[in-house]
Amino acid sequence: MPEKKYEEQHFINSEQSVWNYSLFTDEDIRNFQNGTHYSLYKVFGNKQLDVLGTPGTYFAVWAPNALKITVTGNFNDWNKSLHALHVRQDSSGIWEGFIPGVQKGEVYKYHIHGANGMLLDKGDPFAHYWEKRPLTASITWGTTFTWNDAEWMKGRPEKNALDAPVSIYEVHLGSWMRPVPDDEESYNSYLQLAALLVPYVKEMGFTHVEFMPVMEHPFDGSWGYQGTGYFAPTSRYGNPQEFMQLVNAMHEAGIGVILDWVPSHFPYDAHGLYMFDGSHVYEYADSRKGFHPDWNSYIFNYARGEVKSFLISNARFWCEVFHADGLRVDAVSSILRLDYSRKEGEWEPNKYGGNGNIEAIAFIRDLNETLYRDFPDIQIIAEEATDWPGISRPTFASGLGFGMKWMMGWMHDTLDYFKMQPQFRSLYQDRLSFSMMYFYDENFLLPLSHDEVVHGKSPMLYKMPGDDWQKFANLRLLYTYMFTHPGAKLLFMGNEFGATKEWDYKTELQWPLLQHASHNGLKYCVQNLNALYATYPALYKKQFEAGGFEWVDLDHRQEAVVSYKRSSGEQEDDVLVILNMKPEPRLNWQVYVKGKAVWKELFNSDKQEYWGSGDVYNPTIEAELVDKPSQTYKLTVHLPPLGGIVLG
Repeated sequence: MPEKKYEEQHFINSEQSVWNYSLFTDEDIRNFQNGTHYSLYKVFGNKQLDVLGTPGTYFAVWAPNALKITVTGNFNDWNKSLHALHVRQDSSGIWEGFIPGVQKGEVYKYHIHGANGMLLDKGDPFAHYWEKRPLTASITWGTTFTWNDAEWMKGRPEKNALDAPVSIYEVHLGSWMRPVPDDEESYNSYLQLAALLVPYVKEMGFTHVEFMPVMEHPFDGSWGYQGTGYFAPTSRYGNPQEFMQLVNAMHEAGIGVILDWVPSHFPYDAHGLYMFDGSHVYEYADSRKGFHPDWNSYIFNYARGEVKSFLISNARFWCEVFHADGLRVDAVSSILRLDYSRKEGEWEPNKYGGNGNIEAIAFIRDLNETLYRDFPDIQIIAEEATDWPGISRPTFASGLGFGMKWMMGWMHDTLDYFKMQPQFRSLYQDRLSFSMMYFYDENFLLPLSHDEVVHGKSPMLYKMPGDDWQKFANLRLLYTYMFTHPGAKLLFMGNEFGATKEWDYKTELQWPLLQHASHNGLKYCVQNLNALYATYPALYKKQFEAGGFEWVDLDHRQEAVVSYKRSSGEQEDDVLVILNMKPEPRLNWQVYVKGKAVWKELFNSDKQEYWGSGDVYNPTIEAELVDKPSQTYKLTVHLPPLGGIVLG
């Protein structure tokens, strides 16, 4: 941002406690009100400046219905009348001013004389740093940082592309690992996480991490999904620069960082956005649109230009200032649908009589167009659980413009299938194959996320039927299916080694389980599946194209054996996947496949190193040409029990 030049009229006189100083231009104001100012973080919030040779802090806040606003904090002994901001003499509703002597690290709030006589003490919506909960004040702080990730940023277009392997490790930073395992007040700092988490993700072969919301939030139990500090990484683990160091360390290790982003709602905490100036500033006033019954929270007013500018600026902020490689946008269904979780009579149709929130749809399209315009090498991923069309299609093709969408149908069908006792799987093969009936409607990401291992749903391992050996074999088989199915992948922390209890944000993962060969073997299996996915172009080059997948054999329902081929477009790269969904080994199994004549076993989920039996494998594979015109070969292979093999 070009430095604002001092203009004489910006000051009343230099002896006043708050100088009448502004960073805003007339164009800033117009764009803010029109919903087209996408870098508000450069003008709002607190800024440490030198004005007329005097160091201090500039404050700016939007509160259009406020009667008076003062800045109160440690620097003035929390005096609520001493430092009054100046309201701009236009229609913007912006209050601002420069306070000499206030420097970095000061704790403060806005004391607002609001509508209807309300007196409110609010945190700064644009603050970059907040007190650690349960304290709720903002802290004057900047975002200056020296990055060392130029090599990563230069190569990012290839790393985040749709034809690249994208395998995401979803992480809740507070509970991945703790200095004191069962102490919910014991946290690893961002710097400690850089030393611990980065090498682990690198060792496991994940290409990206996805952090559950790091934006400041008052309640641990919301997991970050009820945020109040939209422009600040949580102070639970350190300051903004220390979070930047964590991102930087990931990038230096060749790992992308995706941030969970929540524009769908915000909580009613007194210091937050709700009724910010005593009126409905950020949220819809009509509770039929402005209140989330599921989450007891409030919904942004997507029709208001200033709110749209706020949200899109926030998304850009994390990509520009914190070098995020993408955003996973939470609860998109609730943004799009007026009738989301509402009964008849609890919502009002749009002007066309439908259930779509027209201004929210426009907001999402503008969001994605702006982000991909400014950061064309990132990924914006929608968590959207309905059949809304064109979620990951370009806006010019009447889509919403996301890069990818979570494939919730695949997740539900896959888990339902694998939960079944193997003897019944023959009857439900269609659940396994159905995903490819609609796969090409969107750019799908396959998620096995935190939502599947909480609230009584059981950990992944205990979703599997059978004794311990069968549970682990089934889970290795499921992951083999996942990593060879078209689409990007996401695995929640703990899933990779078979946690034996549901995820609990109050304690760390069950790391002692890795002393057991079964859990350590599963971890090694996932590590090798990541390597398989990243090594063989057939598994990723055309992962969103019809030419990248072909069913080879769905005709052996009774045996519950399925096979399919993955392709990069080059025949010599072809990969064949055969899954045996029952606990009986299949020796001398025959499968007919077109293309190349020479095959070898690339992966076997039953290896001893994975805690498999190690008894059934394919040192050589017999291939017999049975139809020369079509280049069809009969392969004879051995299939391990509850196992998958990958040939290439």
